Amino acid sequence: MIARPVPALAAFCLLAFAPVLAEEGMWMPRQVPDLAGQLADKGYKVDTKSFSNLAGSPMGAVVSLGGCSASFVSPDGLIITNHHCVRSALQYNATPERDLLKDGFLAKTRGDELPAGPGTRASITVSMTDVTDEIIGKIDPALSDRERYEVIERRSKERVAKCEKGGLRCRVASFFEGNRYFEIAQQELSDVRLVYAPHSGIGRFGGETDNWRWPRHTGDYAFYRAYVAPDGSNVTYAKANVPYHPKHWLKIDTTGVDPGETVVVTGYPGNTRRLDTFQEIKRMAEWTLPRSIKRAEEQIAILDELGKRDAETAIKVHNRVAGLNNGLTNNRGKLQGLLSSKLLDSKAAREKALAAWIAADAKRQKEYGEVLPALDALTAEENKTRLRDAVLSASETGSSVLSSATTIYRLSLDRPKADLEREPAYQERNWKRIREREERAQRTLDAGVDRAIFRYNLLEVAKLPEGSRLGAVDRAAGLRVGMTDPEAATAIDAFLDKLYAGTRMFDKDFRLSLLDKSTADVLATKDPFVDLAVAMYPESHDVEERKKAQEGLRSRLAPTYIKALLESSGGLLAPDANGTLRVTFGRVEGVAEKDGLVYLPQTTLAGIVEKNQGKGDFDAPAREIDAIAATKGKALPVNFLASVDTTGGNSGSPAFNAKGELVGLLFDGTFDTVGSDVVFDPVRTRSILVDIRYVLWVMGEVDGATALLTEMGIR
Repeated sequence: MIARPVPALAAFCLLAFAPVLAEEGMWMPRQVPDLAGQLADKGYKVDTKSFSNLAGSPMGAVVSLGGCSASFVSPDGLIITNHHCVRSALQYNATPERDLLKDGFLAKTRGDELPAGPGTRASITVSMTDVTDEIIGKIDPALSDRERYEVIERRSKERVAKCEKGGLRCRVASFFEGNRYFEIAQQELSDVRLVYAPHSGIGRFGGETDNWRWPRHTGDYAFYRAYVAPDGSNVTYAKANVPYHPKHWLKIDTTGVDPGETVVVTGYPGNTRRLDTFQEIKRMAEWTLPRSIKRAEEQIAILDELGKRDAETAIKVHNRVAGLNNGLTNNRGKLQGLLSSKLLDSKAAREKALAAWIAADAKRQKEYGEVLPALDALTAEENKTRLRDAVLSASETGSSVLSSATTIYRLSLDRPKADLEREPAYQERNWKRIREREERAQRTLDAGVDRAIFRYNLLEVAKLPEGSRLGAVDRAAGLRVGMTDPEAATAIDAFLDKLYAGTRMFDKDFRLSLLDKSTADVLATKDPFVDLAVAMYPESHDVEERKKAQEGLRSRLAPTYIKALLESSGGLLAPDANGTLRVTFGRVEGVAEKDGLVYLPQTTLAGIVEKNQGKGDFDAPAREIDAIAATKGKALPVNFLASVDTTGGNSGSPAFNAKGELVGLLFDGTFDTVGSDVVFDPVRTRSILVDIRYVLWVMGEVDGATALLTEMGIR
């Protein structure tokens, strides 16, 4: 294994005098060839056509894990991704006696590889087809907003049904706020197994202390393997299954990348909001983010206390706490970025400039003049019910078993309908997924935990003002306007005593049996959680209907708004992230974060020793500390910064050089620039990646994963 040391520190001082701008744009693969000239001018030596060829390399090696990204790195279906992306598989297989969440896991043989759990899938995008005309073409303008929504939804379902006849998993995704629609077809692999994850003191080194921060020294990597039936067909876990043989896999560059070198990141970014209007972003800054931050802080405190109860409960709440903490830090950074960095002011200025551009021309005024006021009016209308809507949603999902009961009831209502008449979530294509979700949930269900979080949400229901009450919950729990906090708490506790004492919803076999039942049979169970779900359904359904009408109106307005943006910008525009395959370009670069503070672009093994405390977030395993001590030089790179444009969902995304060779895995961003999800900061935005040299070093020198190194072609 060859590894280049980090260049001399003096070279980094150039950062203060030659700042490098981040490269905005999570580009659709089909857009990348249009960037060839721009990229060449910036010194990139990338074959842009290779990115629009989904069936070729390297794009054919990139994998979606549903919330995370990954890539094939061997002809036998070996998949590399982030450590935090396999945490659910570690939790699924963990016990108090075998705490994989802490100790990690390495399969000695392929027969030792562990099922990642029901519902774990690896998906490869095989095509992206423009279906705009089929989805929104020739819609009668006289239709109501609700009817328009129905037409778009039905056309999308028809297209998906046609696409999936070939055995693929498909979706119709909206791009540019409904201006364009693409059919995304993916090959799914449903037998995914855990192969290797390092000790948490490597994979989560720094924990929440360093989360979204720089400098980092985290070995955030892990491995899965995809399996198929002996005939090559996609099936769920079975001992007789064999490793999947991908058409393409990434070659690893063991020499890594140095500051200034090109990196290309591909993956499945989840969601950005850069094309939202100013009023939508203002709502996020003033209401949505502060509310989310407060709720996360309070729920983390509850779960942390419950986790102290015993080792089994600690394992059950681990991933939920980690997810809440990750979102909390991200939202804090996003809010800080919007306010203290004046990104909100920047968004307002851009929209004001767009309005001035529209007003400057009579033709533009006629075509675009009404769209911004109409979108703002829609946002104002949504704001009127935002608190009640949010509390209703939280109360339905705050209890895992109430959420299950709601799904069971909704499925029973839709099952007798023709498939195209069903709600998308309850179409037959999703029945297997619903069952898998219930099977997997059993590993984390705990009545005490469920009750504590449900109680927290019911206390919020109790505080709703007159005119925004949830009638079904009020009647069930005996709540009313004007109750003091102690009175509400007493009523809620009495209600929960009866609810949890009389339910069978924590029994997996019972829940699964209800998935196939008629509505009459579901109601006949008289389970209190089922009864509560049924009572809450009418109010929930009314909210859904209202939101469908609002989305129908948005589908009229937003495309016109985007058209104005495209015309006024006069250039290529990247669509907001929506969970589909994207490409972003940049370089390994540090950044002058603020006056007097410069982020160097790489960290090294030396920093692990400096940070290690042998406890808490900085608890590297002794074998790693010993291996570092035995290493001739401690300048081996651990993590690096790159000026690429990424967001949540890019976790595990492969970063490769201009030759398409793997040089790192993206796993985070910097705290002060997560606001770029809303308004891009071209000066300071950086993503954080684990250097492939560190991955290989840990595998070889710390964990003895030599068989995997050999499989990947590494000596």
